[in-house]
Amino acid sequence: MIVVVDANELFSLLIRGSKDSAEILFSNEVELIAPEFIFLEFSNNKEEILEKTHRNEEEFLEVLLIIKNKIKLIPEQEFEEFLDESRNLFPQHTKDVPYLALALKYKCPVWSEEKLLKKQDKIEILNTQELIKRLREI
Repeated sequence: MIVVVDANELFSLLIRGSKDSAEILFSNEVELIAPEFIFLEFSNNKEEILEKTHRNEEEFLEVLLIIKNKIKLIPEQEFEEFLDESRNLFPQHTKDVPYLALALKYKCPVWSEEKLLKKQDKIEILNTQELIKRLREI
């Protein structure tokens, strides 16, 4: 099962070390994909993440490397034809446009806790518990 992963899910995994999120990350039943820029967000927020996780930089980089190895990064050129459609789904919520466009391209769900995204009916949005339940049913 292919699933687009929202950056906030990965932030959460790094900060809280959620067992459920780790189960998804290491599941053989899911292929996580994300827009290529996703790890720029980690670099831009590194200090905040380090502060919240109480990890030193070396530990942070080790966990980040593990996460990077589990996610297939997709360049924007591969889903840019879906960006306009994605913008029209949520014109007031532009930060999620690339994730939605990627989901449209691959006809797959998005793993996100963002409740606002569920207000549209074109793309399936699964929170952590919903995704775990789905994976356990496979």
